[in-house]
Amino acid sequence: MEAVKAWSFTKQLHPWKHLFHFSSSTPSAIRRSSHSSLVLRCCSSTTTATAAGGRNRRSSSSSSSSSSTSSTESVRAIRLQKVEELRSKGLEPYAYRWDRTHSANQLQDIYKHLANGEEMNGENDHVSIAGRIVARRAFGKLAFFTLRDDSGTIQLYCEKGRLVNDQFNQLKNLVDIGDILGASGSIKRTEKGELSIYVNSFAILTKSLLPLPDKYHGLTHVDKRYRQRYIDMISNPEVAEVFRQRAKIMSEVRRTVESFGFIEVETPVLQGAAGGAEARPFVTYHNSLGRDLYLRIATELHLKRMLVGGFEKVYEIGRIFRNEGISNRHNPEFTTIEMYEAYSDYESMINMAEEIVTRCALAIHGKLTIDYQGIEICLERPWRRETMHNLVKEATGIDFNELGDDLKACKEVTLRTLGELDYKDKSSIEACTSVGHLLNEVFEIVVEPKLLQPTFVLDYPIEISPLAKRHRSHAGLTERFELFICGRELANAFSELTDPVDQRGRLEEQVRQHNEKRAEAVSETDSTEVKIKKDDDESYEVMLDDDFLTALEYGMPPASGLGLGIDRLVMLLTDSASIRDVIAFPVPKNQD
Repeated sequence: MEAVKAWSFTKQLHPWKHLFHFSSSTPSAIRRSSHSSLVLRCCSSTTTATAAGGRNRRSSSSSSSSSSTSSTESVRAIRLQKVEELRSKGLEPYAYRWDRTHSANQLQDIYKHLANGEEMNGENDHVSIAGRIVARRAFGKLAFFTLRDDSGTIQLYCEKGRLVNDQFNQLKNLVDIGDILGASGSIKRTEKGELSIYVNSFAILTKSLLPLPDKYHGLTHVDKRYRQRYIDMISNPEVAEVFRQRAKIMSEVRRTVESFGFIEVETPVLQGAAGGAEARPFVTYHNSLGRDLYLRIATELHLKRMLVGGFEKVYEIGRIFRNEGISNRHNPEFTTIEMYEAYSDYESMINMAEEIVTRCALAIHGKLTIDYQGIEICLERPWRRETMHNLVKEATGIDFNELGDDLKACKEVTLRTLGELDYKDKSSIEACTSVGHLLNEVFEIVVEPKLLQPTFVLDYPIEISPLAKRHRSHAGLTERFELFICGRELANAFSELTDPVDQRGRLEEQVRQHNEKRAEAVSETDSTEVKIKKDDDESYEVMLDDDFLTALEYGMPPASGLGLGIDRLVMLLTDSASIRDVIAFPVPKNQD
C-alpha cells in the first residue's frame, strides 16, 4: 500500500487546490474555524474521473507487489513526502484542534437501535468525531476506515459518488493507517450491521510517519512492548484497558480510606537517610548541598512524623524506589499506599485491608469471586487469620515454639524435616542469624506459595520486624500481619512501635547485623564470589534516621499502620501475570 502511495503522490497527483472544496452548499457540513488543516469536503456531485480511477488501479497493483518489501524507513520517507507536499499547498498536516460532538462509544450507544441499512439525517444526527485510523479497506466506489478513540471504535463510510473530481482516489492516497483524523457527517448503519459515520468532511489532524505493527501479528516482542508502551496500547486495546482499570482502582482506594476519615499527605522522595524498610536505595548527589541523597524506599517514617505532629489519620499513595532485582513481582519503582491511624492497633488494619480490596473488586468486577491466572479467588469476608507459627507447623510439622533458642539445633531439625532442597533455599536456611529469621525463611519457602486464598498471617518474629510493637501476649513476637493472596504478599501492617528507646535499640541492632554481612562481603574482594556479592542486598550502607528517632522522643500516640502494594492489587484485579503489565512504563531490561 505504501509503494502505491509514493508513486501516486509523486507522479500522478493533479494540483490539489480545486479538490479541497470548502463549500457551504452542503447544509449538513460541520464547519471548522481554521482552514489550515487538510479538509476533504463532500458534495452532492457525482462527477468521476475515469483516468484517475485507472491510475488508482495501477497503483493498487503496484502496492501489492512492493508493500511486502517496504522497510520502516522507506515508509517513513514516503509519508514525509506527503507531509511536505501538503505544506507546499498551504495545508497543515498537524492541526491545532478539532471540535468533537461525540465519542465513538457514545454514538454506538445512542444509535444502538438503528436498523440495518437505515440512515439518520436529521439536524441532530450530524456528528463530529476524532481518533486514530486503525484499519482501512476499499471496494470499488466505497472506502471504509475504522477510527478508534479513547472510548472505542466506529466506522467511517466514504462514498466515491459524493466526492468531486479525484477526491476519492486522493483520499486513499493521503490517509494511512496510524493517522489521526477528524470526521463529520450523518449516521447510518450498513446492510451488514456496522454503525458508521456517513462522511461529509474530514481532516488529517496528525500525519503519522511510522507504520503500526502488522495487524495479525501485532507487537509481540515482550521487551519492546514495555519499552514502547505507546505502540503496545495502539496495537493491543486490552493493554490500555488495564490502565483505565488501574485508574479506577486508585480512585476507589482513595474513596475508601477517605470515607474512614483519612487525610492524604505528601512526603519527600529525596531523603537524607533511606529508612522504613530494609532495601538497597538509589543514591543521587545534590550539587548545592554537596552531599548524597536517597530516593525513598518507603513513606513510613515521614508519615509517622505526621502523627507526632498531631495528625491522627494520614495516608499517602506514593512511588517507592528500590535498587533491586526485576521480576514478575518486582519493579525498581512501584506504588504503595501507606496509612497510619492513631489510637488503634493492627486489628483495625485487618478491617481496612479487607475494605480496600473488596471495594476495589466490586468496582472492577461487580462481584467478590474473581479469576486470577486460572485460579478462582473468593474475596468474601471474613478472610482467614492464622499465626506464622501455626502455618509453618501445619505445612511442615515443625513446631518452632518447642525448638527453643538453639539456632544450630533448629537448623538441623529444619533441614532434616524439609529433606531435599535446592541450593538457594538450603543456603538461605544456613545463613539465618536467629531462630526468628529461620522461622520466616521456612515460611517463605514452604508456606507462602500455597496461600492462594486471602490469608492474614499474624505475629511475626521480632528479629524481622524492627518497627512493630512487641506482642502483648507472646514473647519474641510482634503485633504484625501480612496479607497474602495467590501466594503473594499484598499488604503489611503493624501495631506501631512508639517507645523511642526500644526503637533505637532495634534499629541499631539491624544496622549492626547488616554491616557485619557487608564487611564480610568486602573482606573477600579478590574472590569470584565477592564479585557476585557486590550486587546483592548486603553490599549497600544502612544508616539510622536520627531525626525520626528524635521525633519519637517528643511522643507518638499509640497507632497502627498499613502498607499495601497498589501494583500487586491491580495485577490481582486485572488478571495480569507480571507487575510490568500494570505499570505503564516499567524500567526496561534492555535499552538496545
